[in-house]
Amino acid sequence: MIVDLTDRVVLVTGGGRGIGRTLAERFVREGAHVAAFDVAFPEGTADGILQIEGDVTDPGSVEAGVDRVVERFGGIDVLVNNAGINVEGRVEDLDLAAWRRCFDVNVAGVFLMSQAVLPHVKASTHGRILNAASFAAIVPSVGAAAYGASKAAVVQFTRVLAGELGPWGVTVNAYAPGMIPSAMNGFDAMPQATQDRLLDTLTLRRWGTADSIADLLVFLASDAADYITGTLVDVSGGKLATQLPQRAYEDVVPPVS
Repeated sequence: MIVDLTDRVVLVTGGGRGIGRTLAERFVREGAHVAAFDVAFPEGTADGILQIEGDVTDPGSVEAGVDRVVERFGGIDVLVNNAGINVEGRVEDLDLAAWRRCFDVNVAGVFLMSQAVLPHVKASTHGRILNAASFAAIVPSVGAAAYGASKAAVVQFTRVLAGELGPWGVTVNAYAPGMIPSAMNGFDAMPQATQDRLLDTLTLRRWGTADSIADLLVFLASDAADYITGTLVDVSGGKLATQLPQRAYEDVVPPVS
């Protein structure tokens, strides 16, 4: 199967660093015109990427950013709502301001960006909106009520928006990354015993990578996925496949690491 994204216009939020930067760079390699929207960008060049500083929680900033993309490239075909933050804390200790900030970025940000690009993806013959949910939207963690609830909201928003955009042939999907080390979670910097405990929950006992997410999004943005909409795609290394997946590794001789 050949995936051709030549000359598609792709806007990636949170595209200045981390997974978002990897996604933006991957779409460039696939031949797309790419804009990255973020609150700040690290020093250095970003070959082939239009960098736009802005805040997904600010309607004026969002509108101005979308206008810049359209002015530069003539339209928008694909929006990747990658920007997000994590807020930790047990419910009894959770600060209301932190709760609201989590929902502002993770939910309102997705809403504002999607609303701003609607005229453009509806006018496109390849309209796509791809929303970052999380494995926490499926099975949340103790101490992560704000994050899990916000990502579950993204999933439901995705389904509703998919329904509303069906008449224009625009597909809307969410994706649920599992354990992908990043500056936000620090998985690969944890003590080895902690890493082992987390990896024992995975059918594929290894950390995920940003490239795994990029592979999926390139496919969902392509014409090959034009009959897939309103879904949540689990990219977690099989975290839900079986109970106690580590037993398979315990049964293998010699042990597989």
